[in-house]
Amino acid sequence: MAITPSIRARVGAATLKDWLHDGHEIALLDVREHGQYGESHLFYAVNAPYSQLEFETLRLVPRKTTRVVVYDQANGVAEPAAEALRALGYTQVSVLDGGVDAWRGQGYALFAGVNLPSKTFGELAEHVFHTPAITAEELSRRLAARDNLVVLDGRPFAEYQKMSIPTATCCPNGELALRVDELVPDENTTIVINCAGRTRSIIGAQTLINLGVKNPVYALENGTQGWYLKDLPLDHGQSRRHGMETSQAALARARERAQALAARYGVAAIDPAALAAMRADGARTTYVFDVRTPEEYQAGTYPGAASAPGGQLIQATDQYVGTRGARLVLVDGEGVRAPTVASWLRQMGWEVHVLEAAALDAPPPPPPAVESRLARIDSAQARALLEEGAAFVDLRPSMAYRKAHIAGARWAIRGKPAAADRQTVLVAEDPRVAELYARGLPGSLEPLLLADPPAAWTGAGLPVESSPGNPPDEDCIDFLFFVHDRHSGNKAAARKYLEWETNLVNQIDERERAAYRFAP
Repeated sequence: MAITPSIRARVGAATLKDWLHDGHEIALLDVREHGQYGESHLFYAVNAPYSQLEFETLRLVPRKTTRVVVYDQANGVAEPAAEALRALGYTQVSVLDGGVDAWRGQGYALFAGVNLPSKTFGELAEHVFHTPAITAEELSRRLAARDNLVVLDGRPFAEYQKMSIPTATCCPNGELALRVDELVPDENTTIVINCAGRTRSIIGAQTLINLGVKNPVYALENGTQGWYLKDLPLDHGQSRRHGMETSQAALARARERAQALAARYGVAAIDPAALAAMRADGARTTYVFDVRTPEEYQAGTYPGAASAPGGQLIQATDQYVGTRGARLVLVDGEGVRAPTVASWLRQMGWEVHVLEAAALDAPPPPPPAVESRLARIDSAQARALLEEGAAFVDLRPSMAYRKAHIAGARWAIRGKPAAADRQTVLVAEDPRVAELYARGLPGSLEPLLLADPPAAWTGAGLPVESSPGNPPDEDCIDFLFFVHDRHSGNKAAARKYLEWETNLVNQIDERERAAYRFAP
């Protein structure tokens, strides 16, 4: 039944808890900024920060008749967020009455961190499958002894380059099923999968085991963090990665394994006609994800498909899918990666299908847009305005502002605007963020938009300064220190993070645990 704003504009915590488990589609949006969200939020909440609300919601919740609940922490953004979504055309928008405080008051758990459903699933998978693990000390010993062993890093290439296990080759989890035969010399070679922490190590190793790979396979216990905590040296800036070509023989073996895996876990294959029928169903949401590499996606994809590299789709499903209970359709072009990824998503509780016999030659769709109202200026014009006394407001991430900003510019974010009584120049990495920020500004003088990167500022002679302590930590509501400090040489933060990750399975309740569907 439709939930009209006039009748059900607010929903209580107990009712929301029932909605999350009633089998119908629902989008639960935490509209606070990312740092606030990561400190304490509901298990199934997806972060759609108020500073990015309209375009992030269009991406995460594509069907505008979806049942949507937004919440905050009594900090004044839930109500304007709900009104903004209604103005955007969403017809069933409610606000959690009392926000996170009311949820806690009802006796329900709140969680720190990000990607909770996926990371909890990884911890449960280790218990269910008894995924073999190798300690950092043992791996270091075997590497020093030059054992017949390969280390494969299951993270995206950018993460791998930040820090990696010595000798490791980057092969994101979503690529393992397709690439493993050409990365491993023979069936006697031991394979170790690592990530930064735990989840992708576990899922990557168990993926190869589920596929029936005959090699000994292990997850590196606690990933690069566990390695670092044992005072073992990490590499930085490495460029070893999987190839982009697969031999016909390797492809045939990989396809046979993947198809057997899909059959074992009940993953259905559909054709483009069946997908068209799903998309035409106005009562359900159907997401189409291209699980190949970003490079392959950019070269051509299925019409309307979004890029979701398979390993990351498993690891961070909430960053791609905003509607709980929706249908997922995966495409890959070769019949290996999509069914392998689908086998995991099905166990996570999703209805998931693999698209077959589809041409992948359409251009990627553009990202959701925001109406452009602001006049744009370049860095040379900005310098002239600065000399004339214009106010500069920097809307980039707080950590980017700390690193370098135009001298005299103030940092601000939607919901906490910086007041100015003169011509204002908004500085933004994403012009859409500036457009949304400007909508709530008082006064009749329209701000101007500078979207040039810092290199252009200095080239035009704009003065640039840094401010490592400004804004202060408590004002950096867009940045989650809890997650990032573990990679900054802070051993206490790394230990705390690993304790948090392993304890997730003890925090969920029976209904949350029952939503996972592990097959024997």
